[in-house]
Amino acid sequence: MHRALCPVETLYVGQRSRAVLSCALRGRVDVRALAAAYDAMTQAHPTLRSRIAPDGAGFALRLLDEDERPRLSTRTGVDEAAEYAAELNRPLPVGGPLSRAVLVSAPDGTSHLFMLVVDHTVTDGHSSIALLNALWDHYRALVEGGPSPVPPATADGPRWPRPVSELLPPADEAATARYLDDRTEAVRRHPVDLVPYDVPRTDPGTDGARGADGASAGRIEVRRLTLEPEPTAALRSTARAHGLSVHALIAAALLATARRRLPGAGPRTLGCLSPVDLRSRLSPPLPAAVLVPAVTTHLQTLDVPDGPDPLDLARTVHARLTGFVARGEHVHEMRVTPEIPRDPALQLATVIATNMGVVPGPRPPAGLRAVDVRLVPAREQYFPQAGRSPVMACVVSFEGRLAIEFPHSTACFSPAFMRAFRDDVRAALLGFAHPARPERIPAAVS
Repeated sequence: MHRALCPVETLYVGQRSRAVLSCALRGRVDVRALAAAYDAMTQAHPTLRSRIAPDGAGFALRLLDEDERPRLSTRTGVDEAAEYAAELNRPLPVGGPLSRAVLVSAPDGTSHLFMLVVDHTVTDGHSSIALLNALWDHYRALVEGGPSPVPPATADGPRWPRPVSELLPPADEAATARYLDDRTEAVRRHPVDLVPYDVPRTDPGTDGARGADGASAGRIEVRRLTLEPEPTAALRSTARAHGLSVHALIAAALLATARRRLPGAGPRTLGCLSPVDLRSRLSPPLPAAVLVPAVTTHLQTLDVPDGPDPLDLARTVHARLTGFVARGEHVHEMRVTPEIPRDPALQLATVIATNMGVVPGPRPPAGLRAVDVRLVPAREQYFPQAGRSPVMACVVSFEGRLAIEFPHSTACFSPAFMRAFRDDVRAALLGFAHPARPERIPAAVS
């Protein structure tokens, strides 16, 4: 049994990117029930028990044999932080399972870290979060004896989800061609500046670069910024008061922070790449439970001076992004996505600001609490040889707490560099939330 990948999904095959979801738990976990819950997810979603295989000139998803099917992996008595770092750096290689689930438990069985890793070829941020929550809903049903939210398996074979590229509304081919011409001309006329790496390059044949913190080359690390409910609510209030989105405020903070990492006193051309959710813009809307990458992007370039007005930046980002969607250009953008390998500048930005919005977290049964939930994107290649690159910020608000994850390779940006970048973004967000007294607003970082 197989399902061909559409051209947009095929783009992710080469990128080798993945969503790494995790939740820290306190209380007792029924390991057999959790293993059964993960099995139920892979049964309900055949893409999770599939591999990527060549299919003519493209690729297809093919079901794994039963003995190859991913199962819950458990580890006890190991350091949670070390295991999280290891999972962040463990790939989902082409030809292997497209999902992985791991439970790390303390020896006393009351502290755990659960990790769920899914290939971006078959998911996006919204569907990966929905998958994590559905898994814990099923676990709760197994433990408490309630009805399962997972539909029973059928005898008529796997139900493959349709790719979003087949669900888009009709578009005039000539209009899409003109849109691509305009996009190509725009990126040619306005090339963006990228943030230079601070880790020195090493000669070919060595084991890679080492930064000031002694980090080895090629290792993925993540710096994290979280705001507690009070400043998170204040940030939303500021956005509403100015007729803006929280996403626009965050993008402005990222752009201003990136500008400070570039030399010169005059304006620099920076790019902001914002993913655009397609699920709510299809007719009928596509539920988050459908595991497909249902996202396109919006790239805008801005001339950012040294010391910009953050609200002016936010207004520009907001106006351009809302105009892009209002004009229906997100449909054209999705249709021209297969052109990106031939012209990577179509998605080249100084900062990438994903934003899942406000989402619910997992709901374990009584006696077990989810004390922290995270979503971090990771990929295989960060191209240290390029000397500069976009800065990625993954934004999501679980249970009223805004969090921004900054994944990076230590062969490119040192941990010290990314900590300083994160702290500058934090200061900018607190300035938006309470401009008169940012120093009095608590924020948690890691």
